[in-house]
Amino acid sequence: MSFESLGLSEATLVAVRQKGFETPTDIQREVIPRLLSGGVDIIGQSQTGTGKTAAFALPIIEAIDPKVKAVQAIILTPTRELALQVADEIKSLRGRKRVYVYAVYGGQPIGPQIRALERGTHVVVGTPGRILDHIRRGTLDLSSVRFFILDEADRMLDMGFIDAIEAIFRETPRRKRVLMFSATMPPEIRRLAGRYMGDYEVVSVSSDELVPEMVDQEYVEVVPARKFTVLKKILDGDFYGIVFCATKRETRELSEKLRRQGYSAEALNGDMSQAARERTFWRFKTKRTRILVATDVAARGLDVQDISHIVNYSLPMTAEDYVHRIGRTGRMGKRGRAITFIMPGEFKRLRYIAQVAGVEIRKSELSEEIPKEYQERYEHGRSDGYRRSGRRGNSRYSGNSRSYSKNSRGRW
Repeated sequence: MSFESLGLSEATLVAVRQKGFETPTDIQREVIPRLLSGGVDIIGQSQTGTGKTAAFALPIIEAIDPKVKAVQAIILTPTRELALQVADEIKSLRGRKRVYVYAVYGGQPIGPQIRALERGTHVVVGTPGRILDHIRRGTLDLSSVRFFILDEADRMLDMGFIDAIEAIFRETPRRKRVLMFSATMPPEIRRLAGRYMGDYEVVSVSSDELVPEMVDQEYVEVVPARKFTVLKKILDGDFYGIVFCATKRETRELSEKLRRQGYSAEALNGDMSQAARERTFWRFKTKRTRILVATDVAARGLDVQDISHIVNYSLPMTAEDYVHRIGRTGRMGKRGRAITFIMPGEFKRLRYIAQVAGVEIRKSELSEEIPKEYQERYEHGRSDGYRRSGRRGNSRYSGNSRSYSKNSRGRW
């Protein structure tokens, strides 16, 4: 199926071609025609990197009336980074149509945001807290909204945004299209849909799109004292990617250690100011920085093309976190490589993650022989607490309407 067969106008198709899109992804094939034809609301099960932003952005651009100087679409995101990226993506897809898009989020002065909203904006993308702040100040009017979108709905529920989401929803007209995009389908999503959506369809992309098939996945078993040495072997190749760490402190220490040895590396974590995070991300996106050392704040929403490697310097806690991390590479038809470091005693936890995610992770040639005393120490000292951590990554829900899904079987 081509973009031409989805019902998009020629002006929008020109913008799509200029972006370099050739064929629609699964979520785009299912969502775009349904939004263009009107009718029921939609829940889309899809992760960042599967093209979901274009799936809802293209029909919204088609529907926006530029002559109406009012907010016609509101898009809520869990993080500032994702709000900025969604806004940028919509701008890149609008072509010559005068659709004004603006991102609002905390951590920035509110004055410029107020002035931008006063000038007239058709699409507002933002985090729930700052959106609600503008509503209460009287600087954001949602009475003309035709589209209400929750992006990464499960993440927003995890972060405790439910009250803010409901308060924002009450400020919108009764008649509108409601869309929710979620990587997983926990019961909270169903309850939210039952409360605020009418008849709706669940569109679920295939498992091999949730976990990119273009990513070669491997693990390296290594003792802690050797992790940095092994990491350098990976970085010494043609590396442009993200090294994920467990803590903010580790990102700072590791990035500084890499810089001292001549690597182009920067840290990205939640302790940084929003302005500092945006500058760091911009340098990485423009390849002025080749190595981003990050916590999971970078796992969701960072949309960067051409990332060659993802390194899990610390094993993620859940299968969902693992999938979100490795989803930063292996995109747009290009192969990627994801390498996960495990310490002695973490093999069972890695195997569990692989089973839940439905993926195959092979042993890397970089793995080292582990001394027997290390094996015994770690295997007796570590617990199986991971069995209690986040089975959400394997959630499945088929809503009160039709569900579109294709299952693929992963193996260990």
